[in-house]
Amino acid sequence: MNIIDNLTKHNLKLPELTTPGGSYVSVNTRENIAYVAIQFPIKNDTYFYQGRLGNELTTKDGYKAMELCALNVLAQIHAKVGFENIIGLNHIDAYYQPSRNWEDSPMVVNGASDLFVNILEEKGVHSRAIFGVEKLPRNFSVGLTCTFTIKKKKPLNRYP
Repeated sequence: MNIIDNLTKHNLKLPELTTPGGSYVSVNTRENIAYVAIQFPIKNDTYFYQGRLGNELTTKDGYKAMELCALNVLAQIHAKVGFENIIGLNHIDAYYQPSRNWEDSPMVVNGASDLFVNILEEKGVHSRAIFGVEKLPRNFSVGLTCTFTIKKKKPLNRYP
């Protein structure tokens, strides 16, 4: 399996790295676990998919937003850990900002789940939790955190 080839095969490209919005690091490693801080639908410093699912955004928009969050996760892992060090994706926590009666969160989160399985293949199989929240930063419709098992310990990242 070559992750870069799989991205190309699916007409996907890793976005530029996003930077943390506070006093934390985007990827923190402890032993052989890499924790990826929340990633939002940002591509090359441009915000996408802002608003509430079921109001300003459709379920299909939400799927695409989660896909972009997952690409940002992969960009962070590629830069901070290296694809060659991935043993597997363990778990994802997906956050979404819904309208009052909107209930299609599993379909939206499949945007991330499908991408991980398509790109990482067997290493992308994972468990997940989905959380509807009242508000996400900058009115993003979705956000995504992940944990990976990695082959070797990398030095701890330090924030500036």
